[in-house]
Amino acid sequence: MKIALDIFGALLAFAAIGSAISKLKKVPDVMEAMAKVGVKPKQIPVLAYMEIAGGFGIIAGIWSKPLGVLAAACLVLYFAGALYSHFSRKHKVADFGAALGIFVIACITTFLQFKR
Repeated sequence: MKIALDIFGALLAFAAIGSAISKLKKVPDVMEAMAKVGVKPKQIPVLAYMEIAGGFGIIAGIWSKPLGVLAAACLVLYFAGALYSHFSRKHKVADFGAALGIFVIACITTFLQFKR
């Protein structure tokens, strides 16, 4: 169980921080996707810093169960919000595949954090 948690936690931290970096670097595809769901340009850095905080919380959660649970659960909520934004605009799976994948990893990580 510990090995699975370490693997999924690392994947989640990498994905969340990578997603945040793409927002902060203003990668054109990411900016286009953010605009499609109605995110204003001023909101993008805030969302990116939330992802970075979640990613570092996952890393710190290796040593602190409460922090790991909190960070993983917060990332579940973050990506659930992203999915809701896409679903409410009736986007195709191709438009939100990355968010869906990270959401699933966040759910698994949260479950594993609770079970440890």
